[in-house]
Amino acid sequence: MSFVQVDVAQLATNADYFSSLPETNGTEPAIHLLSYHPDFETLLGPNVGAEKLQDLSWQAFHEAGVYNKEDHSLYVTSNYRDGNINITVVSVEDSSVTSKKFDGLELPNGATKYFPPGSGDAIGPWQVYCDQGNMDSPSQLVAVDVDSGETKPLLTNFYGRDFASINDVRQHPETGDLWFTDASYGYLQDFRPEPTIARQVYRFEPETGRVQVVADGFIQPNGLEFSPDLKTLYVSDTGASKENPTGPSTIYAFDVVDSRRLAGRRTFAFVDVGFPDGIHTDTEGNVWTAAGDGVHIFNSEGVLLGKIYVGEQSNNFAFAPRRVFIFSNRRLWYLYGMNAEGREVCRDFGTCQRGV
Repeated sequence: MSFVQVDVAQLATNADYFSSLPETNGTEPAIHLLSYHPDFETLLGPNVGAEKLQDLSWQAFHEAGVYNKEDHSLYVTSNYRDGNINITVVSVEDSSVTSKKFDGLELPNGATKYFPPGSGDAIGPWQVYCDQGNMDSPSQLVAVDVDSGETKPLLTNFYGRDFASINDVRQHPETGDLWFTDASYGYLQDFRPEPTIARQVYRFEPETGRVQVVADGFIQPNGLEFSPDLKTLYVSDTGASKENPTGPSTIYAFDVVDSRRLAGRRTFAFVDVGFPDGIHTDTEGNVWTAAGDGVHIFNSEGVLLGKIYVGEQSNNFAFAPRRVFIFSNRRLWYLYGMNAEGREVCRDFGTCQRGV
């Protein structure tokens, strides 16, 4: 697949330049690799390929994207519709799609592979979902054994106070703590009551039950991710909307102190189209985020390297060995044969083999 060179110098003085590119003014979504910096081509490599895997009539591909070894599949949460969210199971082998529900999991959004306390690096069937809750059920963190269907709540409240609408979660690979964001999208979509707590970032210790607020001051904290050396936490704020176009479309960076606290909040990057939703890093420290026209990739200094452009809002994506699956609600996009490797791939898959 060829790369499309974006002339950043020309773009700096011509606001219409980007939309004039043949690859960006089509009427139907299509995948293209837009290079803003020479490192982008090195990152993806000369053998990278891309294609559209699925185009469905319903919004099956929205958030999460957690790998399960038993069925060699990614578990993706669908978009909210008519009071319902399903788990979409995408086969990594042939891209076939099935759908399922788990008792005890109402309206899931973000998720992460879960290594329960004491399990070490044994790759089991457990995943943790951000259950947004509904008018009758609390927003909570729920552990799911996706092979047996067993579910168990890990955290249902902040010392007696309800969460608003827990959005995304990551497990610290050394401490086992769960770091998560709490937004108010359930209330904005009319399936959760009005929030009674600030929109914040939390750290939860599954082994002890302790939970702490580690960052506040957000409009809508959303995706979060660690750098590969675990010294930085990135958090996206998706506060921009049609009603609030000057709100943040921003990724913030924090220093992780003693694997427990955050300090040194700073602006890392601002997304030029839509807002930054799900975030992941690769093993080289580059930051990948789903955005309004695909996936944007920044280096560790916040410089935009390039876009995996699909021409529509992407909410999240999932790395597999040398591959990435991109979730754009109705459509599922795919890059393969990449040089890049996701930060969590080696542990979650138990392998770092080159994809095909």
